[in-house]
Amino acid sequence: MQPRVTFVAAARSSPLLAERFQDDRPLDLAGWAEVQYAAAGLLPLAAADLRYCSPTPRSRATGDALGYHPLVQLALRDCDMGRWRGFTLAEAMAREPQAVDAWLADPRATPHGGESLLAFISRVGGWLETRPADDGGRIVAVAEPSVIRAALVYVLKAPPASYWNIDVRPLSTTTVMGRAGRWNLRFDGGVTQPMRA
Repeated sequence: MQPRVTFVAAARSSPLLAERFQDDRPLDLAGWAEVQYAAAGLLPLAAADLRYCSPTPRSRATGDALGYHPLVQLALRDCDMGRWRGFTLAEAMAREPQAVDAWLADPRATPHGGESLLAFISRVGGWLETRPADDGGRIVAVAEPSVIRAALVYVLKAPPASYWNIDVRPLSTTTVMGRAGRWNLRFDGGVTQPMRA
């Protein structure tokens, strides 16, 4: 049986423009409200054979609130942003504009002293590759939007620069099916959510 991995994007812990690199903040009140609103549509995923999540507080809280009781997977952690951890993109740009430009332009660059975009995509892809078919056919993974973007770039074998062109909304679902070396993206529809700035 081919594994079917459905990624659920974690609910927000801050407005979009206030998102920080490697944000460890828990869900805020609006994030909890979004989870409650979307729960009915996402609850059936709790029947998955295996349930995982990123190690961030908001991913764990989202998974628990949806009844998944997910197992933390360190390979699904956000990209290591080195000294930019906790910064917004605007803050990093104000402090180190040339370094940010280099990071955005070159997927191998690590001007922040952390993990390159290419290494991040490879790590998340490596997690997918280790999902053996006999572990169970249906898997759900609550993850940060950045992790889901990395997984999609890996699955589609797209150029790393395409990472910047993928928008993953909170509590959206994305399903990939396949096996090691051959993955397919599957669109199942989505859950309608309230808009939030």
